[in-house]
Amino acid sequence: MAEVKLLGTWFSPFSYRVIWALKLKGIPFEYVEEDLTNKSSMLLQYNPVSKKIPVLVHGGNPINESMIIVEYLDETWPDHSLLPTLPYERALARFWVKFFEDKGSSMWKIFGTTGEEQEKAVKATMEMLKTIEEEAMGLIGENKYFGGENIGIVDIAFGALAHWLGVVEKTVGIEVLEPHNFPKLHSWTQNFKQHPIISENLPDAAKMIAFFVPRREMILASASA
Repeated sequence: MAEVKLLGTWFSPFSYRVIWALKLKGIPFEYVEEDLTNKSSMLLQYNPVSKKIPVLVHGGNPINESMIIVEYLDETWPDHSLLPTLPYERALARFWVKFFEDKGSSMWKIFGTTGEEQEKAVKATMEMLKTIEEEAMGLIGENKYFGGENIGIVDIAFGALAHWLGVVEKTVGIEVLEPHNFPKLHSWTQNFKQHPIISENLPDAAKMIAFFVPRREMILASASA
């Protein structure tokens, strides 16, 4: 079997998307921690275009962008499929993955802004969560996950909502994903985090908050300079 290597960063939900997919599929891999303030020659070699993590290297060939990597893994190792079997269900799954890729940036803007800009980011995030609660959660039905009884590609895409959004909330002191407003989505976050592979592969929330607080201060100071 060709060597599989993952270049990532410990606090990145995009790195963890790939880690979850690798673990769920039982694919052996080597993890390489990247310092994004001092990017390695390996990262620059394998992703010269955006110079970002995560990067999966399989048999010497690099694949970039977290959800593209997840689909690559699903096609290359078809056992324990993350995408549905039926074409229509696969299309729905890809729709919701793209929806979160397009709309999910608002939650990071909550972290990096204040005042009116932060209010706009909170509003956009609430609208995104409302759409997921009212439209996407219907895909789950009586199941625990978007993938049915097993975690699927939509669960992986939405993973940042289950863990990182809570860290953002605690860092800035704003609660967005309140259980009484989004009961179905909140229930899914609990089910997702309690899955054995997910629970064993989540960065420590307290460590992330300690890391993000000074990082946020730096971003805000830079923006006001």
